[in-house]
Amino acid sequence: MRLMLELVCFLMMLMFLSALVSARLDYVNSILFGCPQKHISRLQRVQHALSRVVMQQAYRSSSSTELLKQLHWLPIEWRIRFKLATSIYKALHTGHPPYLTDLLQYHKSSVSTHSSTSQLLAIPRYNLSLGFRSFRISAARIWNSLTPQIRQCQTLATFRCHLKINYFQSAFSAT
Repeated sequence: MRLMLELVCFLMMLMFLSALVSARLDYVNSILFGCPQKHISRLQRVQHALSRVVMQQAYRSSSSTELLKQLHWLPIEWRIRFKLATSIYKALHTGHPPYLTDLLQYHKSSVSTHSSTSQLLAIPRYNLSLGFRSFRISAARIWNSLTPQIRQCQTLATFRCHLKINYFQSAFSAT
């Protein structure tokens, strides 16, 4: 019984710390999409340190990437994409928030093709080197990079589930 209690306490602590870490790491991180890697790597180091604390591992005792896998945490770059994709889904399917919904437009093709039914977003032209980081352009790039199966999910819960699986596989496929 004591072992069971310790396990439950550990699992509860793990869930609490995961929620706390997620909230702090995800706070306004979507503005980092398209930033130089040096800015993202700072947050990535924090996430690696937090994963070691949560899993009670000494520094260098195990790979930080392996700890992220065990915790089912996406690396920072993929968390940013996940947050943006979720915001895009909400804007397209609920119309909220309207200020984001107004920035998104579906791609209109003059030729009837398979892609015309795949819910792709139009990517507007931009002139400035920082223009690709704007929500309108980054949202279209992220949304269009998703598989049709993910884009066509009917509920936010299934969208998030399929998206996390896809991003998790993509993030850790090289390791």
